[in-house]
Amino acid sequence: MKQTTNAIVMIRPVAFRMNEQTAVNNYYQKVLDGLLPSTVNAKAQQEFDTFVEKLRAVGVDVTVIEDTLDTDTPDSIFPNNWVSFHENGDVALYPMFAENRRHERREDILDTLEEKGFEISNIMDYTSAEDDGFFLEGTGSLLLDRANGKAYCALSPRADEELFIEFCEDFDYAPVIFEAFQTVDGERKLIYHTNVMMCLGETFAVICADCIDDKKERKMVLDNLKTDKKEIILITEAQVNNFAGNMLEVRGANDKKYIVMSASAHKSLTPKQIAQLDNHAEILSSSLDTIEACGGGSARCMMAEVFLPRN
Repeated sequence: MKQTTNAIVMIRPVAFRMNEQTAVNNYYQKVLDGLLPSTVNAKAQQEFDTFVEKLRAVGVDVTVIEDTLDTDTPDSIFPNNWVSFHENGDVALYPMFAENRRHERREDILDTLEEKGFEISNIMDYTSAEDDGFFLEGTGSLLLDRANGKAYCALSPRADEELFIEFCEDFDYAPVIFEAFQTVDGERKLIYHTNVMMCLGETFAVICADCIDDKKERKMVLDNLKTDKKEIILITEAQVNNFAGNMLEVRGANDKKYIVMSASAHKSLTPKQIAQLDNHAEILSSSLDTIEACGGGSARCMMAEVFLPRN
């Protein structure tokens, strides 16, 4: 199984703003005082367009889908939470914590991919768990080590343990389960998505081990990464706050590998960390300040990887 892909889906926002429904447990979100909603959205669109341009310039196959004003979907820019696309032709649809995020799931996006020559053979739909109040938010909650058949998950109100295990059974992944915390106003609170504090590349892993408060769990996670011969690049909680955990490795032209992150993540890294990453792939960064501040998510959240087979 491939760990990285050349194809991604991205959703261009039309009414981006801070989503009050997700702010209850996403402590990275902020209200940008004094900015009109239309200004916030325009800034987000500008950041989005520049980001897409940079990805396409290096040969990443980006399918851009325009969001619609038919529904109120302030977080549509983060599609990796509601869908994942797999090498065997499976598409997984995930149960979302925030009610207004459930409208992001759109069948026409799957149609667009089929028109582009991708094959969808089966849809695994976990969304009925929403009715019972259980959630698992796609590759925000799940970090898939496709090559080694492991899935990492930091449990939170948005990542239910039983649902995660069900996913692992369905997709044949060995579950690696832990809890990750951040300090909010002096209190340790669960981090809402695994992909904020951890990134899995083909030959490396970026992780804030300090977020895993339980020493046994921390050792277990690091041991799994070491067993799979990943170079472990440790980041701090301050760097997590700058979205340095929210990276994604993708492939560009001629199969060249890139580690994609935001400008703030890139700026927060030390020269040593940058040198470590450079050994594995070239860094590609883009300014996502408005998206990060209002959305509480960053570069990785904006890219839904497509591993589907092509006709």
